[in-house]
Amino acid sequence: MEGRAPRGTPSPARRSSLSPRPASGSSCGPARVTLVNLWATWCAPCRAEMPALLRVARAHRDDGVRLMLVSVDFDDQIGAVRRFLSQQAVEETTYMKTGDDMSFINGLHPSWSGALPATLVYDRRGNLTAFWEGAADENRFEHAVIAALAASNHSEAKP
Repeated sequence: MEGRAPRGTPSPARRSSLSPRPASGSSCGPARVTLVNLWATWCAPCRAEMPALLRVARAHRDDGVRLMLVSVDFDDQIGAVRRFLSQQAVEETTYMKTGDDMSFINGLHPSWSGALPATLVYDRRGNLTAFWEGAADENRFEHAVIAALAASNHSEAKP
């Protein structure tokens, strides 16, 4: 799949507009794969897929997989977002979308309609290796991560 991560880096604040770009993880070294998931507390499929997403991301953390969660909840839902993340034992950095919805949607990926959940997977060079709208199961997350790791391994082997 063609595409590169938009330029820019998310603010370290929990509330920010987002231009996803693979970034270094905290203490685990540079990211080889960045898994971006857009979700909301009011989205039942988003809530349903979260445990599988977290299992896959955590299982591959030592392989260099970093998870970036982006809540698109409304500003007045920050309490619900924090409660849900706490219930899921989410330790990964989570961002909240701010600003104009259409600018956010159009800036993130040209094929994204704004439907939730949405998942984007980037290799270590910021190349988009997978994108889909709608809920995924553990198998789909796993296959996307494995493919992105393989793409990252291939690009690491190039001089």
